[in-house]
Amino acid sequence: MVVEDARMGRFMEDGERELKMAEDDKINDNNKEMEAGNNKAICKVFPEMPLRLVVGYALTSKKTKSFLKPKLEDLARLKGIAFVAIDVSKPLLEQGPFDIVLHKITGKEWRQVLEVHSVCRFLANGSNGFEYRQAHPEVTVLDPPDAIKILHNRQSMLQVVADLNLSDSYGQINVPRQLVIKKDASSIPQAVAKAGLNLPIVAKPLIADGAKSHELSLAYDQYSLQMLEPPLVLQEFVNHGGVMFKVFIVGEAIKVVRRFSLPNVSKRELSRTTGVYRFPRVSCAAASADEADLEPVVAEYPPRPLLEKLARELRRRLGLRLFNLDLMREYGTHDNFYIVDINYFPGYGKMPEYEHIFTDFLLSLVDRKYDTRVTKAG
Repeated sequence: MVVEDARMGRFMEDGERELKMAEDDKINDNNKEMEAGNNKAICKVFPEMPLRLVVGYALTSKKTKSFLKPKLEDLARLKGIAFVAIDVSKPLLEQGPFDIVLHKITGKEWRQVLEVHSVCRFLANGSNGFEYRQAHPEVTVLDPPDAIKILHNRQSMLQVVADLNLSDSYGQINVPRQLVIKKDASSIPQAVAKAGLNLPIVAKPLIADGAKSHELSLAYDQYSLQMLEPPLVLQEFVNHGGVMFKVFIVGEAIKVVRRFSLPNVSKRELSRTTGVYRFPRVSCAAASADEADLEPVVAEYPPRPLLEKLARELRRRLGLRLFNLDLMREYGTHDNFYIVDINYFPGYGKMPEYEHIFTDFLLSLVDRKYDTRVTKAG
């Protein structure tokens, strides 16, 4: 197996970066108590508003730790928002009442809990004449489980983007050419050749759900394709200058950050390199590229009007309000972009100013419901 020294150096740097991030997490944990004390002092100076909104949350322990940070909870308290943990082992109707249910739990059982809750609300409000909405404000579920399911499969996920056929004066949105392999790794080289996909090939788990769902592999030659483990989505690798744009969407708000990604693969390098290289959580673990010294054509953010149009169309077609996009600009172009992944309820804790953006979004939901009720009453 032949590997250029420069590329191996980049691989080592990626590993060192992840280790440093782990060390930084430990330092952050040690500073949490001090930060919490500072936030409590702020709350004494600026007492919280009366309770306006109760958000029931059903999240994994890992997600709770990364999302519900003390700064978010304290800011929410100042704005009259309370976060209350949902006990998933108990009926939802026995808890609350909630204005919003915020969740990122997969599986049929949880989906049935939400469906039963919706049915019971309907029966209570309709069949028995009980004014349920007066006793319990109508619950907004972020987001509907059936809509989230689309993003659990990378084939259906990117098909939504392909169907957009979005192109205007600000740029064009594409998806990489891809192929789904559900079994039989020995058939992959022939399937790739038949589909006309060019090397190198990016391989990702077909199901975008679980601890290893963000891992990817890069295969440089036909023979090495047999080393991959289906079920997979195979995508043509798109040179993008080693920088990816993480486009965070929270309702109608959009926030973009640059992240380091896989470096370009030259024709010379492709001809001299063989094998399969595996990368854990490339765009998630990579350090921010916002302060890096980059080529102007690589560093330039995507046009805002293009992102707004894209986000608006995806919100409508997906039926989701909390997601992010992995977006890259094809190297050597100015306005040719590719979406390679979409994630539901991503790591908002890594998004700058997420506390203000998220709490404003939650309040906009309850304000919108109030406006609707006033309009109907009038």
